[in-house]
Amino acid sequence: MHERRFNREIERLRDPERVAKLEVKLVVDLSLKGLKHHTDILDVGTGSGLFAEEFACRGLNVTGLDANPEMLPFARQFVPSGTFQEGAAEALPFPDGSFDLIFMGLLLHETDDPAAAIAEAYRVTRQRLAVLEWPDEDQEFGPPRVDRLAATKIMTFASEAGFPVVRSIRLMNLSLFLMDLG
Repeated sequence: MHERRFNREIERLRDPERVAKLEVKLVVDLSLKGLKHHTDILDVGTGSGLFAEEFACRGLNVTGLDANPEMLPFARQFVPSGTFQEGAAEALPFPDGSFDLIFMGLLLHETDDPAAAIAEAYRVTRQRLAVLEWPDEDQEFGPPRVDRLAATKIMTFASEAGFPVVRSIRLMNLSLFLMDLG
């Protein structure tokens, strides 16, 4: 289990050049836009807490989850107000409807079962799942194309999980999928 998880240098996750390509502030803005309430956020695959930190800077309650326990001390360092624990996207350790927003930043392509991860997010969200992913194209950075997920696959997984509204937004380098309960 979790054979595809990020296991390279943790410090790389906060490299300024990489962070600029991720458009963190814009991604968080778009992830929150239009939500009725956005108090409780779950950052699945939190890594070093890069996105969790931006959510927390906006005064939101942030919980971070990562399958790699070595990531958690780094996330806690950057987001002392957050709650962080070990866990997998395919088996979220939370009750149904626990969070206003579930966020998966560059995680879905690393899960063992992307469809199960989206189905679990559907179970645990009250409003939205936001999935940030690498586009299915050749780029000079990011994972090899063979490891990337096609947008049609992600949207199919979302529909099969039960999300009635699925939107895709192309960013400068990445794609953001917003999956709403209605």
